[in-house]
Amino acid sequence: MKHRNLVCTAAIAATFIASAPCARSKQAGIELQPISSVRTNVTGIGAAEIVAHDPVTHRLFVVNFPASRIDVIDATNPLNPVIVGSIDITPYGGSANSVAVKDGVIAIAVEAVVRTDPGSVVFFDTNLNYLNSVPVGALPDMVTFSPNGRFVLTANEGEPSIDYSFDPEGSVSIIDISNGVAGLTEENVRTAGFAAFNNVTLDPSIRIFGPGATVAQDIEPEYISLSNDSKTAWVTLQENNAIAIIDVPSATVNKLVGLGTKDHSLTGNGLDASDRDSAINIRSWPVRGFYLPDGIASFKVGSKEYLLLANEGDAREYDGFVEEARIGAADVVLDPTAFPNAATLKANANLGRLKLTRAQGDVDHDGDFDTIYTFGGRSFSIRDTAGALVWDSGDQLERITANAFPASFNAGHDDKTFDSRSDDKGPEAESVTVGKVGGRTYAFIGLERIGGIVVFDVSNPTAPEFVQYVNNRDFTANNNTPESGDLGPEGVLFIPAEESGSGKPLVVVANEVSGTTTIFEVNSK
Repeated sequence: MKHRNLVCTAAIAATFIASAPCARSKQAGIELQPISSVRTNVTGIGAAEIVAHDPVTHRLFVVNFPASRIDVIDATNPLNPVIVGSIDITPYGGSANSVAVKDGVIAIAVEAVVRTDPGSVVFFDTNLNYLNSVPVGALPDMVTFSPNGRFVLTANEGEPSIDYSFDPEGSVSIIDISNGVAGLTEENVRTAGFAAFNNVTLDPSIRIFGPGATVAQDIEPEYISLSNDSKTAWVTLQENNAIAIIDVPSATVNKLVGLGTKDHSLTGNGLDASDRDSAINIRSWPVRGFYLPDGIASFKVGSKEYLLLANEGDAREYDGFVEEARIGAADVVLDPTAFPNAATLKANANLGRLKLTRAQGDVDHDGDFDTIYTFGGRSFSIRDTAGALVWDSGDQLERITANAFPASFNAGHDDKTFDSRSDDKGPEAESVTVGKVGGRTYAFIGLERIGGIVVFDVSNPTAPEFVQYVNNRDFTANNNTPESGDLGPEGVLFIPAEESGSGKPLVVVANEVSGTTTIFEVNSK
């Protein structure tokens, strides 16, 4: 594959793969084409994590976690984006986790130096002048503005300490900025917490399992989407396999919704379960998957709103608590009644390498597993605003990527090994966004491991149609070189035509491992 150098300085190189391979449906209404990419001088997890866009200055603001800064890119000409500055986060706490921008104001979620301490939201204007900061909950992992511009919300994940000796409560902070940000104090910050659910019987598919944790401590908010009227927030609680429904004006958690499990024994819900079978083997297995969604976006079709969720999957792994184990491990015993062929299933070429959770599955508490629960749905889902499942992509993501890159199927974001992620969570749908082009509504799903963006037409939420899979990655090149392209898409952003510098709709992807921020032009076919 040929590459064209667009920008090159001592610290920055911008390249793109001119002929990025992709798969397309014959009925595709749009096509993504990579047109430019900015590479920072930092690589590794978080080097380009979340991206936000200001439609007035056409600047992109990109979280650079390991460098503790926000990189600022001028994308007035999307064909030639240039880094024009940065915001140093170190005076305000530990590192930045998320960034959002609206009406000339930048909001940055900053974790504390001690991650279990309360974090903060730091405000700047789009000319990078500091405006103010206010405290929020522990480990603010995502920040967003409400559509009406009145509120800024953070998902405060509240992860435990490494030894699990201290587990702060998860929460959602709601900051009222209706009178501007310059005069904000902590009095303008309200907390939507979960203590009210500590002694409530919950849906059994909601996972509360941290050692000694209350419900409020165990819940870990991940990502937020808001209704068009700014009254309701839907928050993914990834490790808990749930979403929270929050009334924004009153800062009240109205409901916790368990997301159930995915039956991988059903046709169309298969998965490749082994990294030791030397083959692409997507098939049905007697396994149930917790959806464990990461990214969430809301969209309207007609008068009805829907939720789009990326079912990444995530396991708790700390020095003080590890929940995952391989099914083939000697101390993982499968119930002989539920699994009469246990010895066959535990073979490495079958389910032996697949990881299950030790926290659930022993229904009768006799020391063996009556049900195998694994991590993530290897899919994206559409749900209604009450959390009920409307549609799930089944095993399409693994099949789409297998078709496009059979020699690199289920490769990782930091390695190119065939089949290496099959025993984990496959391609790992990480982030989602939605945009309208030509009167149709499209979902853009970032796949964290093998990489790339999958596009579906979701204009009919009960029957989405695959449009395209494009991966701006060169598997023949050494990882973390300019030639390797994009590794580890983390944040995906849609920019409508009327807000882009070129007058054409764009999709911007922040890739955390390669440290690249890549711009795709959305062309109608």
